[in-house]
Formats: sequence, structure tokens, C-alpha cells
Amino acid sequence: MLKSDAAPARKTPGAPEGNSAVGNTKRTQLLTGLPGQREDVSVEPATVEERTAIEQTPSQDVTPGPSRTQPASPVGEIELKLLVGVDRMAHFGAAPVIAANARNKGTRKRLKSVYYDTPERALRRAGLSLRVRQSGTRFVQTVKTEVADDPLRRGEWEASVPSLAPDLALAMPFIPEKLRERLKAQPLEAVFTADVHRHTRIIDLPSGTVEVACDQGELTAGDRSVPVSEIELELKSGSTSVIYEIALRLAEHGTVKPSIRSKSARGFDLAADLPPSARRPRKLRLDPSVTLDEAFATILRACFLHLLQSLPAAEDGRNPEGVHQLRVSLRRLRSALDLMRSVGALSNFEALRSEAKWLAQGLSAARDWDVFLLATLPAIAKACPSVAGFDALGRAAAQRQAEAYRSARHALDDRRCALFLIGLGGWIETRGWRNGVAPEDLGRLAEPAVNFAQRVLSEQHAKVLKRGRRFKSLTVDELHRVRLATKRLRYLSEFLLPLYEDRKSARKFARRLAGLQEELGVFNDMAVTASLLDGLGADDRDSAIAAAAIAGWQARASIGMQQGLQDSWRDFAAARVPWSRQGQRS
Repeated sequence: MLKSDAAPARKTPGAPEGNSAVGNTKRTQLLTGLPGQREDVSVEPATVEERTAIEQTPSQDVTPGPSRTQPASPVGEIELKLLVGVDRMAHFGAAPVIAANARNKGTRKRLKSVYYDTPERALRRAGLSLRVRQSGTRFVQTVKTEVADDPLRRGEWEASVPSLAPDLALAMPFIPEKLRERLKAQPLEAVFTADVHRHTRIIDLPSGTVEVACDQGELTAGDRSVPVSEIELELKSGSTSVIYEIALRLAEHGTVKPSIRSKSARGFDLAADLPPSARRPRKLRLDPSVTLDEAFATILRACFLHLLQSLPAAEDGRNPEGVHQLRVSLRRLRSALDLMRSVGALSNFEALRSEAKWLAQGLSAARDWDVFLLATLPAIAKACPSVAGFDALGRAAAQRQAEAYRSARHALDDRRCALFLIGLGGWIETRGWRNGVAPEDLGRLAEPAVNFAQRVLSEQHAKVLKRGRRFKSLTVDELHRVRLATKRLRYLSEFLLPLYEDRKSARKFARRLAGLQEELGVFNDMAVTASLLDGLGADDRDSAIAAAAIAGWQARASIGMQQGLQDSWRDFAAARVPWSRQGQRS
């Protein structure tokens, strides 16, 4: 599900507020084909019923009241969360899309929730959360789990309990069997609480019905707390696109931030005093018989999920992996969009690709300085203990790093970023790529994806081999071109090789491709280091000596790496490609 935080526990002073003129209706129309902005949908978007096998009905207890009951049947929720400023919630309550379409003034409740886990956090490690929520005199226990590779959906199971104390027996049917014995041996403990005032209204639009819940309050773990200020948009009926339609109208009304970081994730990090984590992208799973249309949807949802998972850590700034994974997710997204080019003139394609590039550029400097300060400089300083000036050089670089992170947060805070994310999610959910395909070409989307994969992988593989001819004699610029082509092939392979996963050649090819890209990436990092040192302008003598030592060390290292790079190229060039007839026999 698309989850959002309230304001981060740590905010860097001086980060400017986003206020870009691109958050207007014209840009919105470019970024999405949602109802209200674009009506010429040539193929009906997938509905909730078509997209998920999870029953999409409101959660209900078997019997009301505080008595012990049997657990409710599993249900799923489709929900988008939007982060808003603590002092701006009333502003969104008066937004036209809510004021004009709400059934009534809604209901107001105070919700107190306690989240539980074992001391070793066994539930969280398994991707589950267990809470008990009090609303008035009623207590409801809820188990939630993520739905793999889908940012909007989560499994949810509810049952009535007599108090804020959990009843583990009611949760056991929804917990993996291998985890049950561990839970029986480990007592549950209260990890953190959520105290939230909620204003709920039902919004009816032609494309669907959505529950809009405005939450304000705080999460508390021991002596630490963080505010909660968010709008939850939960689908009750109709197409999932209606959620993005409402979110987009709210984003045009004021500053919002979509995120998939749940209250549960925020609370556990608060209790452990940890920054948000940043995950690598999950491995795709594609059935060999899948259609091209469904393959596109799976690939894009995975890219979108990875992007949203990386945002909280990038915004927080304490975990350098956040900016790194966010940049990776944007490169993967652009590669996925490029992959779809050959099908037709995709609707809104260029606008989405342009926004992804803009956001990635805003993060580049922060990542470059992270690599320099966390990897390059300390490794060479340790190897050259007699050289003075590394500390002074590090302090100068840290100032540049701080400036780069301020620029990155400025881009992430910009309304342009929120509009891009919401527009992208809506485009994926409605399968907006269908709109730009000529009627005579629509049939290609129904064909097996393996036919398409064979063609595009063959073309990109041939391009890499062509750029790598006479590899030993390639110049630095020519090696850079090989690296770019190899990186593109790597992303295409991550998207499409799952279609050939049962072949040994697919795994072997992926390993050799990754090895080549790693070797080429080291050379690129050296080039980036040289440009950073040039721009750093080491003024004092010791810093200049340290900068010269780094340059000399890397120049010498590049000579020693030549053989390894050539070996990686030879292994890659000799690898059997899994999409060929030979690969088919492996």
C-alpha cells in the first residue's frame, strides 16, 4: 500500500519549501491520463476485481463487542497515504474535491493503538504487524502484511478483543506456520503507541468511492515521539485510479507527499532510534506465458514500489543508502519506460521520463559525495598514513556533501516531485501506455512477452558487443560508452530474464553481466573522484597534498585493474545468452 509518514523525526534546518510553478494543471495533464484530466482512454483500465484476488470488502468482526470471537475472514485494503504539514490539515479539509463530493460532514474519532512484537521483532522481520486499537469502548486487533510488488495493497485481518492486550491465538491462523512455534516461546511486548484524532468522510466520484481519513496525532516509544499528519485514501468501490485522481487534486490544492512508510514502520524505527531503511529492488517474477501488457504492468509496479520504498531514507538523510537506492530506482524506471518505446507513441511517456531525469539529477551530487567520503577517502587515507591533509580534505568535502543534501531535499520537497509520483502511479494503475498505441498495434500487447524480450535483449546485447570491439585498446571515453550500454542491458535483463529463470544460462549470464558492470563502474567512480577533487579547490598545502595522493593512488590502481576488467569482458562476451536457441537447451 502507498503509505506516508508525518514530518520526519529529524529535519535539516534551512531546507526550502517546494514551490514550483510546474505544479499546475498543464503539467498534471501531461503526467497522467486520470479521469478529469484525460477522457480519451482507448482501453478500459483494470478494475479492482480484475487486479487482485483479495476480497475487497470492508473489514468486519465476526461479532461485535468486547467478547472473544473467532478471527475475521482475511480482507485486503487498497490505500494511499499522503503526508501533509502539521499546520495544513484544515486547509486540505476544505479542498474542492472533498468539499464538493463528500456525502456529509463525516465522523470524528480518537484512535489509540498499541503495536506489539517479540523482543527479537520476529513479526516485523516476517513482514507482519500486530496492533490493538481502541475506538471508544471497542477494541479491535489487526494483523497486516504487505502484498509483494504492489505499492497500494496490504492484507488485513481483524477481530474483536476485550482490551488493549493482544490475543495471539486469534492471530495465529494468519501467521506463517514456521513462525508460530517461535511466537509461542517468545512473549509479545508493547513496542510503541499511536494516539490519533481521525476525521473520516466518504467521497463519491463517477470512477469510484473512497474513504478519506485525516489523521493527526503522534507516535510514542519511550521518551521519543514523532508527529502524525496524513491523509489516508482507502478505496471502497470502483477503479483504483480514483485514489490517484483524488490525490492529484489534493496535490494541486497544496503540498502533499506520497510515501509507503506505514505507521508501523515509523514506530518500530522510532523505538530502535534508527533512520528509515532503504531496500534493494525485489527480484521480479514473470511467468513465461505472460502477455506483454501484463509484463509491462509488473515491471512498472516493481519500479514504482522501489522508488516509494527509497523515499523516506533519502528524505531523512542519515542513511546514505536512501539516496543511492532512490537514484537506482529512477534509473530503473527510465530504463523501463525506454523499454516500452518500441510498442508505440506512449501517452505521457516523455513527460514522465523527463520528471524522473529531473529528480535523479537533484540527487546525483549527494550520492557522489557520499561515495567519496564513505569509501574513497577513508580507504586511501588508511593506505597512506604518512600523508597529511586527509582530515582537512574530508572537512571540506563534508561541507559540499551538506550542500548537496540540501539541494536533494529541495527537489524532494518540491510539489513537482509529488505530482510526478502521483501521476506515475495513476498512469501505471490505468495502464496508460495503452492510450498511445495505434489501434492496429494493440494486439501486440496481448502477445507473449518472451517474443518481445528476445528481440530487445538481442538488440541491446549486440550493441554492447559492438561498443566493446578491440576492448584492450579502448579509450576512457569509449569505455564509458561501453559502461552505459552495459548498464542498460543490466536493467533490461533484470526486467526480462525472469522469463527464462528456469535456464542455467540465465543465471550464468546475469552473473557475468553484473561482474562486467561492477568493473566498469569502478573506473567511472575514479573519473567522478577526479571531477570532485577539481571542484573542491583544496587551498591549504596539506589538503592539496592529500588530493594529489588520491589522484595518484587511483591512477596507479587503474593500471592494475586493467587485467581484471579485460577478464570480465572476455567472460561476458563468451557467455551463452539465455534467449537464444542454445540457451533454450541449457
